[in-house]
Amino acid sequence: MLCIRRATLLTPATQIDNGVLLIDRGRIVAVGDATQIAAPDDAEVIDAGGLLVTPGFIDLQLNGAFGDDFTWAPDTIWRVAAHLPRWGVTSFLPTIITSPLRQVAQAQETLEGGAPPGWRGSTPLGLHCEGPFLNPQKKGAHNPAYLRAPDAQAVANWSPETHVRLVTLAPELDGAHALIADLTARGVVVSAGHSMADYRAAHAGFAAGVRYGTHLFNAMPPLEHRGPGLPGALLSEASVTVGIIPDGVHVHPAIVALAWAAKGPHRLNIVTDAMAALGMAPGRYQIADQEVLVTPHEPGLHVARLASGTLAGSVLAMDEALRRLILYTGCTLSDALATVTTTPADLLGVGHERGRLRAGAWADLVFLTPTIEVVRTMVAGVVCFERE
Repeated sequence: MLCIRRATLLTPATQIDNGVLLIDRGRIVAVGDATQIAAPDDAEVIDAGGLLVTPGFIDLQLNGAFGDDFTWAPDTIWRVAAHLPRWGVTSFLPTIITSPLRQVAQAQETLEGGAPPGWRGSTPLGLHCEGPFLNPQKKGAHNPAYLRAPDAQAVANWSPETHVRLVTLAPELDGAHALIADLTARGVVVSAGHSMADYRAAHAGFAAGVRYGTHLFNAMPPLEHRGPGLPGALLSEASVTVGIIPDGVHVHPAIVALAWAAKGPHRLNIVTDAMAALGMAPGRYQIADQEVLVTPHEPGLHVARLASGTLAGSVLAMDEALRRLILYTGCTLSDALATVTTTPADLLGVGHERGRLRAGAWADLVFLTPTIEVVRTMVAGVVCFERE
């Protein structure tokens, strides 16, 4: 039994001062304050010393880090996952962008094979397949040579059971609705993105089963007052969750605040969309088979672009993303936390065991300073990162 005491617990729905967590075999067994819960005599005790303790962060869109790119080298997923807890990320979706379908198959095999012996780190919850069913007019950093028309037969083995949890596609493409319905029936979350869908086509996609929007405002038509298009549909449809990259580069801070006002913490989801340069110095890196130049943008933040100038993912860490969301919107830390804990967990259907501090959930925890600096990260009750 493990006992964490003297913590300010953000569940994140409520705050518990002088909080206590009891953990057994990787799961939380009790949550409360010191007047409600006493540590068993034989418990190992961690004194949080007044730190904030929150659920672990969940990133639904991560292309790679530490020099490794998941699309072209899916076997690096476990290696990268071992280091993600430094930013508070305790679970994530390795993202495979548009490429030959064999790359997705290799990533599925990597996850099916399980973690190496003795490994510890962030838990891959399955894959985010961003493509290849995208609109060529909004390809972004995706190689157009590998784009293809929607084809349910070609991806008949994509399901949560085979480690595919989220698929981004363009809902306006011929055959997209049948594919959306097919994937949804298998339990895959389908997202609209890299799309030229207008408002009507977007809502037709929602009716077919689309439940998410990939990196809101990026790789889609602009929001216009007479033609709201895909971003207007995503913002105004209460049942749809949207991902957003709050680095101040992909989306202007004022527009991040607008999205927050429209969606709030339970339908807005922070993603990093980070690529291989995360955790590395500026230089030349890969996203799939394309070269990316990473240059300094401002203190603490780099920017990644193709030679054409097109943005190619981000170099944004999740703790920095939280700090920026609060800066841009003025929201509370508890509400900001929801965007990377309860909201993505509920979208994936794992909210009963991830994204909340509650009895029965995995003990995926982040210990934070009041300025949102990660001090310690635990995955299933095991310390995977501790700041020196």
